[in-house]
Amino acid sequence: MASLQSLSYLNNCKNVVCLHEYRSSKCIARSYKMCSDEVSCRKLRILIAGGGIGGLVLALGAKKRGFDVKVFEKDLSAVRGEGLYRGPIQLLSSALAVLEAIDQEVATRIMEAGCITGNRTNGLADGLSGKWHVPSHATFATYDLEKPAVERGLPVTRVICRMALQQILLHGIGKDIVCNNSRVVNFIEDSSRVTVILDDGRTFEGDVLVGADGIWSKVRSKLFGAQEAVYSNYTCYSGLTDFVPPYIDSIGYRVFLGLNKYFVASDVGNGKMQWYAFHKEPPKSSDPPSGKKKRLLQLFGSWCSDVSTLILETPEDKILRRDIYDRDMINSWGNGRRVTLIGDAAHPMQPNLGQGGCMAIEDAYQLIHELNNVDMRNADERSQLDQISESLIRYQRKRIFRVKTVHKVSRLASEMLSKYKPSVDFGLSKLSNVFGAQITNSAIHMARKFIQWCFQLFMNWMLAGLLIYTILLKVLSSYNR
Repeated sequence: MASLQSLSYLNNCKNVVCLHEYRSSKCIARSYKMCSDEVSCRKLRILIAGGGIGGLVLALGAKKRGFDVKVFEKDLSAVRGEGLYRGPIQLLSSALAVLEAIDQEVATRIMEAGCITGNRTNGLADGLSGKWHVPSHATFATYDLEKPAVERGLPVTRVICRMALQQILLHGIGKDIVCNNSRVVNFIEDSSRVTVILDDGRTFEGDVLVGADGIWSKVRSKLFGAQEAVYSNYTCYSGLTDFVPPYIDSIGYRVFLGLNKYFVASDVGNGKMQWYAFHKEPPKSSDPPSGKKKRLLQLFGSWCSDVSTLILETPEDKILRRDIYDRDMINSWGNGRRVTLIGDAAHPMQPNLGQGGCMAIEDAYQLIHELNNVDMRNADERSQLDQISESLIRYQRKRIFRVKTVHKVSRLASEMLSKYKPSVDFGLSKLSNVFGAQITNSAIHMARKFIQWCFQLFMNWMLAGLLIYTILLKVLSSYNR
């Protein structure tokens, strides 16, 4: 029932990835119905470089649509093992609805394997006090992930182990589609085909090549030349601990804020907590001989016990570290012919909003939807190329605003922490001195309410592209009071 409701709602929502019904009884699109004439009814051949989340979701959607699809992944064990470094992935309602639309059975398995966090309190808190807000001082925000989803028939936000997610997707796709130990290093295209070249010299031909090979994408570098990744100024420690805090039933996901550092903690189910500690410092810095844990306690030991306890409860060998990079947004994800990009290959972003995976899943759906409009029946080479090119351009055009917004907000969130103060005394502000009056508690309360409102507005848009809809609803409701 939720699947039908989510499709009905999102099909009519212009501000989110457009979900057009995947008819389970007609999963092979009209352009690819089985026919006796193989020449006049050839399947679109899609080559995918990269077997991460975006690439696997794309392959699943392509398979369900009846396309001839092949995924090239350099190391499937590393794909699964990526979860050790990047931790569980958060799947917002929008991404879950997309998965339901692509394959209901696979989506059900994913949701059953995940841990629901959207039905609890989620938001930003002060690192020193651990409170959601400090009275008469800094303002923070909590946000409701459950009500907006339930009202629109969307699945509620979950987190799931990346390894579990990728294994479920691989099972749904089938082993014959994924080519392991195969890294795409180059491609050649002409008017009739695109040919990928693997690192061992093998070649494969297709109609479309999709680069889903992450932030260090080979396909992207071949399209646009070598480009330097941008260091975020933050390094990230991550840890997974067998610890159940006393607040587990009331808090799902919490971001503790501090000056030039922040700490993220989330319930991931099965009696485990995942955390990330971000600290502003130069790239490629090293940890002291005493280890990562001791350094983290030096950085965060004075913070609230909800933070320090998680660090203390995590074994040293379960603490990992990596520098955080993204790339500047580009306005074109392809060459206007047969090649395009999705996910981190197109728009790598900082992880502080936890939306990289969700954006890749949305990309995959939109791309498959657009490619479904390509009619290979009795079309000459020029007509086929024109249709493919137009489909790739439409995909990019429909995705770029949403992706650009999330990318920008992710960067902005990190930049804001360089100016963070745990307790801002509004009474000493220059503005209040100019007017010769203190800013009252009621003004602080209004500011907190405004930030709370804006934050929820943004999260609603993240859930299902509901920005304009929510603004209008708020305005209309205020007039009715």
